[in-house]
Amino acid sequence: MNRSVHPPWQVLADTLLEREALVCRLGDGMLPHDFAGLYVGGEEVDRILRGLPGLGGATVDKVRPLLDSLAPAVAAAREAFVGSLTGPEPFARMARRAGLAPAEAEVLAVLAAVELSPQRMRLLAYVQDNVALPRPTLATLGRMFAADDGHPGERAVAPGAALRRAELVEVGADGPWATRMCAPAPRVSWALRGDDSADPGLPPGARRVAGPAAPDPPHLLLVTGADAASRLRVVTGGTLISPLPATPGEWAALVREATLAGLVVVLELDQPLPPAARERIAATRHLTWVLSADKELPLDTLPDRPWSEERLDSGTAEADDWQGALGIPPDPGYRLTRSQLGLVAAAAGGDPGRLPDAVRRLAGGHLDALAVRVRPRRGWVDLVLPPDQTAQLRELAARYRGRDIVYDRWGFPPLPSTGVVALFSGPSGTGKTLAAEVIAGDLGLDLYKVDLSSVVSKYIGETEKNLERIFSAAASGDLVLFFDEADALFGKRSEVSDAHDRYANIEVAYLLQRLEAYPGIVVMATNLQGNIDQAFVRRISVSVDFEPPDEPQRRLIWAGAFPPGAPVAGLDLDFLARQFKVTGGIIHNAALGAAFRAADEGGPVTMERVAFALKREFQKLGRLRTESEFERYFDLVNGVDDVAPAR
Repeated sequence: MNRSVHPPWQVLADTLLEREALVCRLGDGMLPHDFAGLYVGGEEVDRILRGLPGLGGATVDKVRPLLDSLAPAVAAAREAFVGSLTGPEPFARMARRAGLAPAEAEVLAVLAAVELSPQRMRLLAYVQDNVALPRPTLATLGRMFAADDGHPGERAVAPGAALRRAELVEVGADGPWATRMCAPAPRVSWALRGDDSADPGLPPGARRVAGPAAPDPPHLLLVTGADAASRLRVVTGGTLISPLPATPGEWAALVREATLAGLVVVLELDQPLPPAARERIAATRHLTWVLSADKELPLDTLPDRPWSEERLDSGTAEADDWQGALGIPPDPGYRLTRSQLGLVAAAAGGDPGRLPDAVRRLAGGHLDALAVRVRPRRGWVDLVLPPDQTAQLRELAARYRGRDIVYDRWGFPPLPSTGVVALFSGPSGTGKTLAAEVIAGDLGLDLYKVDLSSVVSKYIGETEKNLERIFSAAASGDLVLFFDEADALFGKRSEVSDAHDRYANIEVAYLLQRLEAYPGIVVMATNLQGNIDQAFVRRISVSVDFEPPDEPQRRLIWAGAFPPGAPVAGLDLDFLARQFKVTGGIIHNAALGAAFRAADEGGPVTMERVAFALKREFQKLGRLRTESEFERYFDLVNGVDDVAPAR
């Protein structure tokens, strides 16, 4: 064999295997035979007895001349091998990144060489006198290096050894200790063959990010605050970003991948480290670890190794982030973190024109199970309110648009947060829901109407969990969060007389804290402002009282209640506005009811059909029908219900 064309680690492995084979063949007199390892013959018993250490180890004296004759070749191979460990070859990089001593690297070389060659496996089966043992056993490793003073031998693959800490070597878990086979992990063999595919055992969601080699010396860094993308910016070098591994196999793959690729491990945490994770990180001191979390990690949950910490206050995407993601300056209408901007840019395909749709999509998948999405279709022209209330609503939208200027550029403290909380109060049907939709449309955001049936639970603590899911999902994307009938959640706290009162008050206290931290728009609507807890009122940015419309406003609402394509005939809008002092909600319901009656009867929308529709609305409200209101239509609406009006 021409050894000059093979890497030094293979040459050393072959030299050591050759020495061991010759010792077994010439020194011990072991000869190959049929059914090796399947039976024990008399001659083999004699040979074993001669070699047992407890009986004097006669074999050692017999093989000493052979070992001496092979020593120069072994020494030359070792010298070349040690010299190669500083080079750029895959094996050398692997040994350095794992922090292996030369003797430990020798053991890895033998294991890897055997794993990559069927011929070496056959030779090893001969050495071990068992065709069922094609890989080195712990006993064989001990015997192979026994002649080398100070060599760890099988101890190089002990549980606490560098090869095992770096997860480069696997040791069988079954059978007697001496016959447990050792082998490099498959990812190691692939790396030695020049393939850099990621370890298939990595935790789901783990990803590699190319970059320069990990900085020396290895260390532990805590990065807290802001968003995940902003926290990642403080990490230097190539990274392996992963959630917390869930199984020992995932931990092994994570450590092994980071070792082989020379990557910094970034663990994205949403909880403190469990004890098993702390032990792993403490044991793998050859790696740089970064613990990334939105909140500070408790000191008693940190690994037992020196650490430093970086705290970030803001993760808001800046001008260079926008330029890199979409090629545009920051859009003042969207206050996105770097993580959100990355998701939005991907959803928009890098097209700035698709930015509004991408922002709307940001939180949709998380919220659709807990809230009803309302895509705004109506604008300011559809909202009929007194001038002062309309101005208040426009101020609300302006307050949201101007957050960057006021808080970031001018330095006003965002107390309690940069979010905007609004309270819409007033009788049912006065336009509270419509106003929330108009504001969302004006800001280019989606409106999410919280479904109380999916939030409120009779089980203690479940309501808070559901609300946390809503606020967490809403925080991931700009939108308007709308709580209708808000007094059901934001009602006044009461004196505690039993456990139910206590937990009801806890819900209110939780909402108070959550509103203070929420960065978006929250609109609360209630029919009775007096039912809202005063602590919420203090946190409200804008409060708008909705009142029933007066006659001119009712005239505008009636005019807008019938689309241009609707067939109308003889509608007296002045009469309707003057006679019926109702809210906009009742007007729209009556217009819709008249339209359905006209469609069923095959005629246009007439005053008679509108009068019948108003009658139905009055019945729903339990309101009396008076002749002073209906005038000439009173007899019509006071007759039998199924009498059809004149066409």
